[in-house]
Amino acid sequence: MNRPYTARDHLPGELYRAEQVRELDRLATEQENISGFELMSRAGEAAFACLLERWPDEQHICVFAGPGNNGGDAWVLAALACYHGMDVSFYTLGDLQQQSDSAQQARTMAIDAGVQPQVFSGELDYDGRVIVDGLLGTGLNARVSGDYAVAIDAINQHWADVLALDLPSGLNADTGRIMGNAVEASLTVTFIGMKRGMLTAAGPDVCGAIAFASLAVDPLLYHQLPADAERISWDRLDRLGQRLPTRLGNAHKGEFGHVLVIGGDQGMGGAVAMAAEAAARCGAGLVSAATRTEHVAPLLMRRPEVMVRAVESGLELQPLLRRAAVLAVGPGLGQSSWSELLLQQVLGDERPLLLDADALNILASPGWRCDFAGRDCVLTPHPGEAARLLGCSIAEVQADRFAAARKLAQEYQAVVVLKGQGSLIAAPDGRLALCTDGNPGMSSGGMGDVLSGIIAALLAQGMTPWAAARYGVCLHSAAADMVAARYGQRGLLASDLMMMLRELIN
Repeated sequence: MNRPYTARDHLPGELYRAEQVRELDRLATEQENISGFELMSRAGEAAFACLLERWPDEQHICVFAGPGNNGGDAWVLAALACYHGMDVSFYTLGDLQQQSDSAQQARTMAIDAGVQPQVFSGELDYDGRVIVDGLLGTGLNARVSGDYAVAIDAINQHWADVLALDLPSGLNADTGRIMGNAVEASLTVTFIGMKRGMLTAAGPDVCGAIAFASLAVDPLLYHQLPADAERISWDRLDRLGQRLPTRLGNAHKGEFGHVLVIGGDQGMGGAVAMAAEAAARCGAGLVSAATRTEHVAPLLMRRPEVMVRAVESGLELQPLLRRAAVLAVGPGLGQSSWSELLLQQVLGDERPLLLDADALNILASPGWRCDFAGRDCVLTPHPGEAARLLGCSIAEVQADRFAAARKLAQEYQAVVVLKGQGSLIAAPDGRLALCTDGNPGMSSGGMGDVLSGIIAALLAQGMTPWAAARYGVCLHSAAADMVAARYGQRGLLASDLMMMLRELIN
């Protein structure tokens, strides 16, 4: 099997907020006695090296620089380009009198090298193939406006590729939200620490390929400032040994847990079928399904290994609950009185639990809210379900996915998977992980049902909710990446993942 290895797997495992990266910068200058200009020079050198590697034949580049230290990095890169014999078109924005001492040194270096800066007046006069974005750095906390918005639009409308320094201008480094508009980079070179917003929400869409440069900062400095979140992927967890152990030869099915999938209201039998099959493919010893009567025969025909029972009342569910080790509730559950009767039984139980889809929607409705303190529980909302659970809008969830995931985990005292680009896994104690596997082809019906079955199977085999959610999200996303690599993203179906899941989990 070809190991899943994505374009993000070379990046560090530690993710930081912008203020943390600034603190790392400060620690480097104070404790290592590195000047601000020296760090700026290292950033410019690293970015220029990436430029030469990506566009080795380009002889004329265009550089945009703002008045901050991000612009200082751009001045250094422009100077190096001149030393290299390139032609440089250079545009400035903002009040250069407000530059730091380091940025002023970089500007002097560039002008001495032959750079001839001009103030950007709204017209981008450049016929080359590479634009360097050094307009705005990680400190952006307001909507982009004025000349900066005009410059970003001009860059995006130009045919050239874009190299963004540290972060595409207009992207919020902490949340991945676009602040009005943002530069659409072909390549982003980020410095000192990975900014968490680059990897979720809109971040990946505007960052393009990402290169990381530590700027030779002492690795010991990072121990003084714990990362805000962890980057995970199937490859990273596999290398760290955070997966299921090898099975012993004398093992039997009773050692690998019994998953009961509950759902499949009228017209939604496929959801419970996919969740049950995913649980079986990911190694659960036994899988049962409790669903509407009309779904029993089709589910047995699709997957005869699953023990399917027709359940039309809460009382009929009780004996099935007693035989199960883990409950997966929500795929195709609906929000009918039948759905509520089943969920009521589940919430009164104590077994490890996964809640998804309409189980979450019911949980968010008046009179149903509860927390899961003292019970192993994983919630897997998409942004719409998360908004209902938090009593806010989808836009508010997406404006700061990290805050939303942490708040959900704390309020419901459960491990939470906030699905979407850069899916987040949050624990009640504040731990946070971000999965960099996955692709847009996963935007299709049934993907969440498959994820429910995967995580339930991992819980049944003895993983903690935190470990099962992390590994399950990565398995799910890596399997989708493998299918997309072979057949493309459009037309990717949830059921296409089944055999890939089996390969990966073995």
